[in-house]
Amino acid sequence: MKLRLLITAAALVGFFGASTLGARSADRNCAIAGGQEHRVCCAELERCCAGTGESCCPKSDRQWSIASFAVPVLVARALVSGTVLIVHDDVKMAQGEPCTTIYRFDPVEGTKEALVSFHCKPRRAERVESTTFTTEPTDLGVKRLVEYQISGDTEAHGIPLR
Repeated sequence: MKLRLLITAAALVGFFGASTLGARSADRNCAIAGGQEHRVCCAELERCCAGTGESCCPKSDRQWSIASFAVPVLVARALVSGTVLIVHDDVKMAQGEPCTTIYRFDPVEGTKEALVSFHCKPRRAERVESTTFTTEPTDLGVKRLVEYQISGDTEAHGIPLR
């Protein structure tokens, strides 16, 4: 059992580790790219590494955050509560597919079933230090999640009503 938990944790770290680096590397002076350390200014992706003409900043296609909703919240067409993993995938967004998926998350066992997926409505926003959620009241007596922004990102993601 402990081995299974260790393997699950290692898989999650490996799978989402690149996303964390991409989402949080903007305020670092160095980043790991291709297994080598490069001195770069990741806040400006246009900047090139050592005059090679190539960016040294790793750009992750996925960003994620773990959140806990103590009270159920309406997200698109689903009620979400408890601890969840929110994953945003830029590749899926570019292809017009649902780019955000919210999964039930167990801190011990990891990712569980997908609760809801949707195509977000991105907009530029000021960088935030922690993941933020914007809600509004509904006629059902629960709050509706209308937008989220993952820590370290300069893009907020609007949530469709249905």
